[in-house]
Amino acid sequence: MSSGLEINNPENQEDQAAIESVLDVAPASENLLEQDVVADSEVDESVSEEVPSHPELEDNYLGGEYSSATIKKIRACPESISKLFKEGKYPYTDKIEKKTYEDEKEKLQIELLKVQNWVKQTGQKIVIIFEGRDAAGKGGAIKRFTEHLNPRAAKVVALEKPTTHEKGEWYFQRYIKHMPTRGEILFLDRSWYNRAGVERVMGFCDQIEYLEFMRQCPDVERMLVNSDIKLFKYYFSVTKKEQRDRFSSRETDPLKQWKMSPVDKAAVGLWSEYTRAKEAMFFYTDTAAAPWTIIKSDDKKRARLNCMQHFLSKLDYPGKDLEVISTPDPLIVGSPSQVIRSNVHLDDWPNSQDKTPHIF
Repeated sequence: MSSGLEINNPENQEDQAAIESVLDVAPASENLLEQDVVADSEVDESVSEEVPSHPELEDNYLGGEYSSATIKKIRACPESISKLFKEGKYPYTDKIEKKTYEDEKEKLQIELLKVQNWVKQTGQKIVIIFEGRDAAGKGGAIKRFTEHLNPRAAKVVALEKPTTHEKGEWYFQRYIKHMPTRGEILFLDRSWYNRAGVERVMGFCDQIEYLEFMRQCPDVERMLVNSDIKLFKYYFSVTKKEQRDRFSSRETDPLKQWKMSPVDKAAVGLWSEYTRAKEAMFFYTDTAAAPWTIIKSDDKKRARLNCMQHFLSKLDYPGKDLEVISTPDPLIVGSPSQVIRSNVHLDDWPNSQDKTPHIF
């Protein structure tokens, strides 16, 4: 899926050259998915740190996932949950059953309709940002959020590559003009955080532009919140193996090939670079006014339900069914504090020997 990336499907030689210069490989038309990659169980040494061992995490860890007995132990141990997030492992062996998913989704979508009515009646303004690696399931989650909402008051924005005119504007400008008025909900399929992730990694912005974005972003979001916008920021987190499997599916399925872009292919060989960019983004933009919420999304259906649960749990609206709105699964829904490792700095700029001092 193109995921609304600003720089997807490069339309000129400049964009293509930028992609190839980062990859230092043949043009992106070649099948990068067939190249050897680091084993999924291998932790990137440049971003890892020693994590204390917990017995709960050693019990029956088979095939990259945990037994049901181990899951129960982990739930009772916050340190084990944190370790699970830091290591980037997905806890469940089996995906949620389709009937269970459909039943729960319907109940949650009824609650979403209550929220939309409350938003309209009281003049609320809500912005929900969906971010994550390519193929993490952002677009699918948005589709289920909006499936039964009135589209007149629930907008989905997935911006294309900026025009020449937009490139000359303040970076946030083309996003700000889509902000909701009273009674509206805005869903952003990717957002201004393109600059913190894909633009940084792929070289579509320079270091000065990146640093300035990271300075401005918390202030911009604080202004939105102080203007009575309820801002939610969700990061869909997928494992390397699952991302690679989804990319392979896109390449072989004619109905999904439109979702695959040169940038998506490039992401396969840039996992560690995206990890460093993600952690820096969390470190500097996870604020009290606009916190990040991480959704583990190897199981798309489980991720969608938990994202809805989290969103609904944060709102106080009339007719809220507390039997439907339960606490999100702590093994699926987490916070940046469970992910960020030590020594995260903005001076770790790709393809650069210049180590600029810490910006703050």
